[in-house]
Amino acid sequence: MENEQPAWKPTLDAITGARHGGQIEGVLDQLQALAQNYPHVAEIAYQLAWTFDSLGKEAEALPQYEKAIALGLPPNEQSGALIGLGSTLRNLGELDRAADVLESGILQFPDQPEFEAFLALVRHDQGRKTDALRIAMNTLLETSDDPGITAYQRALRHYVGELD
Repeated sequence: MENEQPAWKPTLDAITGARHGGQIEGVLDQLQALAQNYPHVAEIAYQLAWTFDSLGKEAEALPQYEKAIALGLPPNEQSGALIGLGSTLRNLGELDRAADVLESGILQFPDQPEFEAFLALVRHDQGRKTDALRIAMNTLLETSDDPGITAYQRALRHYVGELD
């Protein structure tokens, strides 16, 4: 049957449901066991990476993000995995790789400003403070509906253009 879900899907859904319910540490062992049984399932690797990341275990999250992306994810999960990978690389001090991942995300998902926000943090950490501020301000100006921001948008864009 075409609409039949994979054998691992109900288990993964139950595990991620428990995690969203606040049982992050309790699901790690279950996810690791599921990943061992289904080592070539991108969605499982992604959820394992996300869980490691949530527990502050970036070094363990990194290879799982890379694996999930390499195996191929649906677009919404691909986007989240790229954000997770970029953020994890930043936290591990791999700033150039983090920037590359986030820039790739910007190209793949141009309508998702969260990539620019994370890239601004990377640029700051790289010591590129003006670039960081420019990216952050442009993202704010492009996404804000706040009346105060929109009222001064023209002036703010002018000042951003003068940053050096």
